[in-house]
Amino acid sequence: MGGGTEVFPDLGRHCQQSDCRQLDFLPFDCDACHNVFCLEHRSYKSHECPKSDIKSRKVLVCEICSTAVETTGLVGEDEKKLLERHEKSGDCDPKKKKKPICPVRRCREILTFSNTFTCKSCRMKICLNHRFHAEHTREHLRSSSASATSSASATAATNKFLAAMAARSGKDCGTKISAHSPQPTVKAY
Repeated sequence: MGGGTEVFPDLGRHCQQSDCRQLDFLPFDCDACHNVFCLEHRSYKSHECPKSDIKSRKVLVCEICSTAVETTGLVGEDEKKLLERHEKSGDCDPKKKKKPICPVRRCREILTFSNTFTCKSCRMKICLNHRFHAEHTREHLRSSSASATSSASATAATNKFLAAMAARSGKDCGTKISAHSPQPTVKAY
C-alpha cells in the first residue's frame, strides 16, 4: 500500500478501510489487526476490527474457591486447561469460597471487586460506605475502654481550656478593658 503524492511518494498512507481509501498524512496503525487507518476509522469499532478483543483483559471465576483467574488472550479449550491447572495447584481451596465482608463493626456489606476500597493509610479493605479514613478508624476505636478513656481525656481538655481562658488578660482578646473593671471570669454551664 503506497501513499503520498507524486512529488512526495513516502508522505502519508492511504486508509485501508475499503470504502474510504483517504490519503492521511498522520495515519494510525491498529495494534490488533496491524492495518493503517485514517482518523475517522482508527477505532476498533469504526473499522470493525476482527481482532479487537486481543488486548482486552478477561477473567474467569473458579467455581470451587471463587478466585479470579486471568485468561487474557485465551479462548475455549485453553481457558478450561487454565482452570484445571488452577484446581490442581495449591491455590484452589474450597474454604476460600466464603465471601469477605466489611470489617467495620455492624457492617455486613459483602466485598466484591466493584465495591471494595483499600485505604491508603491503613491498607484495610473496606466497603465504599466506609472508604473515608475517619469512617473506618472511628468504628475500630469504639470499645468500652476506649470510650471511657476518651471521655476522661475530653474532660481534662475542657478543664485545661477553661483554665487557659480564665488566665487570659483583656489585652489578649483585642478588647479594651479599663483598669477599674474586674477581670473577666469564665463559667462552665
